[in-house]
Amino acid sequence: MSDKIYIFDTTLRDGEQSPGASMNMQEKFRLAQQLVKLNVDIIEAGFPVASAGDFECVKYIADNIKGVQVAGLARCHEKDIDTAWEALKNGDNPRIHTFLATSDIHLKHKLRMSREQVLERAVAMVKRAAGYTSNVEFSAEDASRSDLDFVCKVFEAVIDAGATTLNFPDTTGYALPDEFGKQILYLINNIPNIHKAVLSVHCHNDLGLATANSLAAISNGARQVECTLNGIGERAGNTAMEEVVMGLRTRAGNLPYHTEVVTEHIHASSRMVTTITGLPVQPNKAIVGANAFAHESGIHQDGMLKERSTYEIMDPSHIGLNKSNLVLGKHSGRHALKDRVESMGYGLTGEELDRVFVRFKEVADVKKEMFDEDLEAILMDEVLRIPEAYQLLSMGVMGGSKTLPTAAVRLLIDGEEFQKAVIGIGPIDASFRAIAEMTGTSSQLQYFSVSSITGGTDAQGEVMVRIEEEGKVVVGQGSDPDIVTAAAKAYLNGLNRLVFLNKGAK
Repeated sequence: MSDKIYIFDTTLRDGEQSPGASMNMQEKFRLAQQLVKLNVDIIEAGFPVASAGDFECVKYIADNIKGVQVAGLARCHEKDIDTAWEALKNGDNPRIHTFLATSDIHLKHKLRMSREQVLERAVAMVKRAAGYTSNVEFSAEDASRSDLDFVCKVFEAVIDAGATTLNFPDTTGYALPDEFGKQILYLINNIPNIHKAVLSVHCHNDLGLATANSLAAISNGARQVECTLNGIGERAGNTAMEEVVMGLRTRAGNLPYHTEVVTEHIHASSRMVTTITGLPVQPNKAIVGANAFAHESGIHQDGMLKERSTYEIMDPSHIGLNKSNLVLGKHSGRHALKDRVESMGYGLTGEELDRVFVRFKEVADVKKEMFDEDLEAILMDEVLRIPEAYQLLSMGVMGGSKTLPTAAVRLLIDGEEFQKAVIGIGPIDASFRAIAEMTGTSSQLQYFSVSSITGGTDAQGEVMVRIEEEGKVVVGQGSDPDIVTAAAKAYLNGLNRLVFLNKGAK
C-alpha cells in the first residue's frame, strides 16, 4: 500500500487572505461543508485571535463540522493559543497550529529576537498548546530561507514539547524544487525524533513553483501538504490542492503515494470558491480552468476523436466535470433544479430553493438554455450574498454616439427608497456615479472585468470589480443578461462587502 499524504486545506484561512476574498460565516460554513465532501484531512478554519468575527467563524465550524480535524492558527503567544483553544475545543480532534519564524531575516527585522529566544518561545508555546490537545502543529515561518541546522534544533525541541506535526513552509515562494526536496531530506536525516511527527510543507507560488515544490517534498519524505482550492492566497497564492491531488493520482507510477480526497468533487468545489470569493480562475489554469479539457487545434481534435488519451492525461469525470453543458430549461421543475444544484455541491433549505427557483424561471424565460454557470450566478445572487445594506430596485440607462450617457437608479438603503439620475462618461460610469452619490461612499474602482458566463447572445454577463475604501479592498460580483445591470450589481455587492467588513471591525 502506498503512503498516505494528508491534505491540510487552508482555503478558509490563508486563501481568505487574497485581496478582497473575505468571507462571512455563512460562506465559510458552506465551503467547509464542501471540504468535508472532498474528504480533506484537516480544515484550517481561520485565525481565532485576529478578530471577533474570525473567532466566531472558527468556533461555529469546529462546533458543527464533524468527521474532519478543524485547525486554528495561533502565533506563539499565550493569548493566541488560549483563544484558539476556546474556538476549537468542541471539534473532532481539534488542532492548534502555532508558528514562529526561524530565518535570520525575520529574527533581525521582524521579531528582533535571538535564536535562543525563538527556541525558548517555541518550546514554551507548544507545551501550552499540548496542555489543551494532543494534536499540535508547529510551523517554522520562512523555513526555506532559514539555517537548516537551527530548524532541526527547533523541530527536535518542539517534538519533545508535544508537537505532532512539523510544518516547513516556503513562506515567500523562494525555493526551487530540487533545493526544496533536499531541504526536506536533510530534516529527516538530521532530526533524531522526526519519526514521532508528521512532516508538512506549505508552499507559496511567487515563482510559480508551489505545486512542484510540494511534490518534491513528498518525494523526499513530507507526508502532509498545506494547500488551497484554486491556489488562492497571499500574493501569488498557495499550492493548489487540485494540482497536488491530481498529480499524485495521474502519476501514481512515479509518485507512489495517495490521498483520500474524493476527486469527483474538485470541479464543484473550485466553482464554489470562485462564486463565494469573486476571484475568477484563469481559463488556462491546470485541472479546473475552463480550457483544461478544451481542444481547438485540428490535430488535437482529430486525435481526441480517435482516442481520448492522445491529448488528455486525465478523464474529466475524475474531477466531476460533466461534459454535457445543457442542464435545464424554462420547462424544468423544482425537483430537477434541486437535484442539479445538489450535484453541484450546494445544499439548499426549502426557503432558499424557493428563491432560487423563482429567479431560475425568470432567467430561463430570457435564455434558451441554462448552464451550471448560470445556476451558480443565481445562487450567488439569491443565497450566497452577504446581508445587503444597499439593494438595487430598478435602473434604466440611455447611451449612444449622439446621446448623453445617463443612468436613473433606484436603491433601497436600510429600508428606505432613493432614486437619482446622473450623467456619466458612459452608462456604466453614470450608474456607478448615481450609486456612489446615493450611498455617500467614496470608494475607488481599482479593477473592472466583464465576461460572458456562457456562450450565445442571450448569455448572462458577469462583472467583477475590485474597489478600495480607507485601506480595505474588496471584490464585488454581479450577473445579469443586461451587462449594465450586472455592473451595478457588482458595484453594490462590493459596497455591501465593505459595510460587512466595517461592521466586523467594530
